[in-house]
Amino acid sequence: MGLNQVSLEARHISLSYGSTEVLRDITLRIEPGEFFALLGPSGSGKSTLLRLIAGFNQHQRGELLIDGRDITGTPPHLRDVGMVFQNYALWPHMTVWDNVAFGLVERRESKDAITRKVGAALELVGLEQFARRRPNQLSGGQQQRVALARTVVIEPKLLLLDEPLSNLDKNLRVQMREELRNLQRTLGLTTIFVTHDQEEAMTTADRMAVLDKGVLQQVGPATELFDHPANRFVAGFVGTANLLDGSVDEVGSDAVTFQAKGIGALRVARSGAPPRTGPATMAFRPHTVDIRAGDAPLDAAHTWLHGRVESSEFLGELSRYRVRVGEVVVVANQPHHAGGALLRPGAEVRLGIEPTQVRFLVD
Repeated sequence: MGLNQVSLEARHISLSYGSTEVLRDITLRIEPGEFFALLGPSGSGKSTLLRLIAGFNQHQRGELLIDGRDITGTPPHLRDVGMVFQNYALWPHMTVWDNVAFGLVERRESKDAITRKVGAALELVGLEQFARRRPNQLSGGQQQRVALARTVVIEPKLLLLDEPLSNLDKNLRVQMREELRNLQRTLGLTTIFVTHDQEEAMTTADRMAVLDKGVLQQVGPATELFDHPANRFVAGFVGTANLLDGSVDEVGSDAVTFQAKGIGALRVARSGAPPRTGPATMAFRPHTVDIRAGDAPLDAAHTWLHGRVESSEFLGELSRYRVRVGEVVVVANQPHHAGGALLRPGAEVRLGIEPTQVRFLVD
């Protein structure tokens, strides 16, 4: 199944329903053969953007290009775009074979071509032996594969996936996202994947775009968004982050003084480009925090906070602590090793913040 690789480009796309702006000035380029995720909370505009690419809704401003050709006015069935819906949308009265063949029959392809292409598509998703079953005789994961086979059999230029794993249980989701990734690599098909699940996006996509309230917040590989979030929203949405409000009061040659609301002045060793003075959010990840008993020796490399454990959660590979520091709660994760005891609520602790892991964000 050799499919052409195409690029997709959105240029200054805006869409409103009445006075409600759903997409605001979206400019984005997806490279040929790329697995690209649109990530955001409910109502962020990610599914609207996907449906717009499919042709199911229409932007009022901007251009939408596939391989440099504007498809703005092109109806859905002429766009060469395949879409897998959240509920799979399989025909319940048809066999797996007939479901997969449906698009080819509609296109009036020859019987030989249909037999060859449907056979190849079912083989690709590992369902050759289920060809004569009906969808209600299949598991959720198998139905998902039928929906994928039905979409790729028409050899689309673009594959669009709208929350395709959300109906599956956790273990099956993990398995299916690996299968999706492998299928996409096998086909080399430019794929756009909508999800609200950050882990799903981070483990499958080459790059991802984070949307909030119809605005593109940041685009890049998962590691870039995780390590260098553009703003407070991205820091809090991609992964878990401690976000301290306050202001950068002083930027010296070797340290930054940050006035944290509810905590007070924190001195953080300079690392990377200096932040500018003024209102800011100090962000750092829970797994980068060093947590020590209140009387343990401290080193000079960290910025240390004194706090009291409010609660603890045992999550298997790690223990997560919520620690009251002044008027603020800081989350700290500690790897768990067999025989390690949990710190009790009320225990006095010191939290060490690693300067290289701190980001000062200005929205």
